[in-house]
Amino acid sequence: MKLENKILVVEDEEHIRKFIKINLEREGFIVEEAGTGEEGLSIVKTKDIDVVVLDIMLPGIDGFEVCKLLRQEFPTIGIIMLTAKSQDIDKIMGLEFGTDDYMVKPFNPIELVLRVKSLLRRMDSSKEENQHIIMDIPFKIDKYSRKFYKEDGEIELTPTEYSIIKLFIENPGKAFTRDEILNIVWGYDFVGDSKIVDVNVRRLRSKIEDNPSNPHHIETVWGVGYRWRDK
Repeated sequence: MKLENKILVVEDEEHIRKFIKINLEREGFIVEEAGTGEEGLSIVKTKDIDVVVLDIMLPGIDGFEVCKLLRQEFPTIGIIMLTAKSQDIDKIMGLEFGTDDYMVKPFNPIELVLRVKSLLRRMDSSKEENQHIIMDIPFKIDKYSRKFYKEDGEIELTPTEYSIIKLFIENPGKAFTRDEILNIVWGYDFVGDSKIVDVNVRRLRSKIEDNPSNPHHIETVWGVGYRWRDK
């Protein structure tokens, strides 16, 4: 991780925003604040933000729309979504729009800090590796730049999607359980629903497969999890 990672907290309730900011600053993060989605988007465009902690219920454009816009313009930025609702549909909607993680209010601030750190580790992990090109025709991963290509055309991935596809391509033919993927990609300190794996795999298939409903590369291992087809 960088010495001074910048975190943007987009939350309309000032007391919650300040509470999050205090706990993140205690861990050495530089924290920017926004009370609306529009303000948050403006900050991301002008400052070098690493991770956005994004509330769903915002005045003006909501968190889902902000997440969608961030992914379009800043595909590699980290996004953790906050929701006051616990229904699965809200979590899944956030994941489909491209968030890397989610937390349900009320939450333990220590857990939020751990999740921010875990996400940053995933975003930075490839910079510590020496061999930075992985080939699996027609795919190529450049670990130094964290870019993913299919037939020389770049496919934009979220940090979490990148970590999953890298895990698969580096281990062709190996069947990973959902819990194994959670532990490797999200970290052993992750507390959440394993459905987050299924949603990210579904997003990956929609981006890399010629026919996502009949995937050729990311195979489902029924009763277990997923594997990358071994040529």
